[in-house]
Amino acid sequence: MSTVRVQPTKDGSTEDTGAFAWLRALGPRGRRAFGGAFGGYALDSYDYFTLPLSMMAISAYFSLDNGQTGLLTTVTLVVSAVGGALAGILADRIGRVKALMATVITYAVFTVACGFAPNYETLLVFRALQGLGFGGEWAVGAILVAEYARAEHRGRTLGVVQSAWAVGWGLAVLVYTLVFELLDPDTAWRVMFFTGAAPALLVIYVRRHVKDAPRVETARDGDARRGSFPAIFRQDLLRVTLFATLLSTGVQGGYYTLATWVPTYLKQERGLTVVGTGGYLALLISGAFLGYLTGGYLTDRIGRKNNIRLFAVLSAAGVLAYSQLPAGENGLLLALGFPLGFCMSAIFSGFGSFLSELYPTEVRGTGQGFTYNSGRAVGAFLPTLVGFLSDSWGVGGALALGAVGYGLAVVALLGLPETRGRELL
Repeated sequence: MSTVRVQPTKDGSTEDTGAFAWLRALGPRGRRAFGGAFGGYALDSYDYFTLPLSMMAISAYFSLDNGQTGLLTTVTLVVSAVGGALAGILADRIGRVKALMATVITYAVFTVACGFAPNYETLLVFRALQGLGFGGEWAVGAILVAEYARAEHRGRTLGVVQSAWAVGWGLAVLVYTLVFELLDPDTAWRVMFFTGAAPALLVIYVRRHVKDAPRVETARDGDARRGSFPAIFRQDLLRVTLFATLLSTGVQGGYYTLATWVPTYLKQERGLTVVGTGGYLALLISGAFLGYLTGGYLTDRIGRKNNIRLFAVLSAAGVLAYSQLPAGENGLLLALGFPLGFCMSAIFSGFGSFLSELYPTEVRGTGQGFTYNSGRAVGAFLPTLVGFLSDSWGVGGALALGAVGYGLAVVALLGLPETRGRELL
């Protein structure tokens, strides 16, 4: 059971220093917002991973090559840029909570629709439309919580929200293992998509219990610039927007290359069964969950940029090691899964706080929605490139390209300011 610890400050007052001080500091309204954002992102992750986990079954059902299956991921992420930008503008104009509900409903509806797809072309369209909701949820949820969090706790608070991605990923792997063990592959992949209806239930909670931070309600009523897309390209924000987009491109290009192709790599080139693949992914996901929590702590301790820089280097090294292991080294592959998942997730922990702190309240949703998701859309071409190259290089050989994205992220940090401790305006 957690206890509240306090210590005196220089001015004679006391400060809460307990392990969950960041959560208590949110207040009742902030904690409800935290719950809504955490649940939304976990279910967002679940719906996303229904495709990578089902990819081999879908490929066999529609007789697809690796390039075509990779395109399913790319179209999701490219359209997510549009969804993220629209959701960001909506968040600034109608509020964070209403925009959050819209994104959750969108990705839930079109995930289920994917299960009814009669052919590859229809599946491609439904997956693209799913990307509209998928792209907006993280940006809106992160901003909602960031505006309740205190500056000294913001990195850790958003890191915990980010850890919901690992929770959703783990849930997807668990359901995948059960569904594909009990049903034949031609039916199982459709059932996986049907389970994506669950996020719609979250909307009931959000609608009843979650409200925007008071400062957002004031800004929405009194600032004519709210939700202005051209405003994030004005002279004082142009540099931030361009380099933040480049940063998102690098980190997400590296991440989604691994997230998309590791299940196929484990089954196709490592010869693992459904249960065996689930076991390997369990270590990867466990590392990811702890990575999010650790990265959130470090982003408050050493700064947003230092956290991203550290784990970009470690992630690039991990990708190369994981993808280039000789055949027969599955034991070492299993051992590498945990640190790889840890590093490639810890790098994301500072994103929610960092991007929120780069923009003022009236365009915070617009700025974060555009930079995070435009970066994801451009970075999404890396998984497709891996898919096409895998026919000649092998999936493992092509996976090494994921390291390139992390190098790009390190370069992008040169053009961005450190924001640790910055109060939201």
